[in-house]
Amino acid sequence: MNERRRLPLTPEPMHLWRGFRDVKIAGDSWGDAKGPLVVLQHGGGQTRHAWRGTGELLGNAGYHAIAYDSRGHGDSDWAPDGDYSQDARVEDLKHILVQLGGKRPILVGASMGAGISLVAVGENHVDAVALVLVDYAAQIDPEGVERIRTFLHANADGFSSLDDVADAIASYQPQRNRRRRLDGLAKNVRIGDNGRYYWHWDPQTIMGNRLKPHERQLRLEASARNVTIPTLLVRGGLSDVLTEGGVKAFLEVCPRAEYVEVQGAAHMVAGDRNDLFTTAVVDFLARAAPVR
Repeated sequence: MNERRRLPLTPEPMHLWRGFRDVKIAGDSWGDAKGPLVVLQHGGGQTRHAWRGTGELLGNAGYHAIAYDSRGHGDSDWAPDGDYSQDARVEDLKHILVQLGGKRPILVGASMGAGISLVAVGENHVDAVALVLVDYAAQIDPEGVERIRTFLHANADGFSSLDDVADAIASYQPQRNRRRRLDGLAKNVRIGDNGRYYWHWDPQTIMGNRLKPHERQLRLEASARNVTIPTLLVRGGLSDVLTEGGVKAFLEVCPRAEYVEVQGAAHMVAGDRNDLFTTAVVDFLARAAPVR
């Protein structure tokens, strides 16, 4: 495989933590370290940068927000043993929390990050204060999931230019305007020694260590039944992954949870309507886990 290097304009991580089996985890933080800890976990194929706007606003509101690249993504290490299971990612979260002083966190997760957060809380791996799940629950639409997988599997041979990268993203996210400035794409790709651009993630994160859909659903449903802390489920109004039926099913097994729909947002809710999303989260946290 070609050596893949960071592009010069890729932002350096503010922090490096030690994850499960010594996998290096890269992260950023915002706000006062004495404030309530909010851990932001991104979706598959994303990076910590997806949370920058939310992290800044949470920091300004008095919280200590951190976001990190999940193993195999962004500036975090690729797992030498290829372990990208949900269990390994939960262990990474636990390791990071220890290094942050063992504070009880507020967990905010999108898509893959929501699954990690829900299992971490529902299986009693993490003693959290509150939980926010973004466009993900036990029942998700298989066609929406397949669209994501198709995008993540495509272009395995790389791109010849950043323009091609921008075109690929625009075709996947038609609700957003195509990027005009290409330098912002530096954090999403790596360049090979053959001069081609590749996505930042380890291809094995997409291909391996996946539960079968019914096994995943049963595990998440069992976790949801065990959640007793304040919980907010957020759905993008345009989402083809979490349907209204999926929301209803989640609220039946986790009746204590609150629910909000963000209009004009698809599956990547924070990226589509960060203003509405962050307002909903800050309002929820003001009641569930206020800054003292």
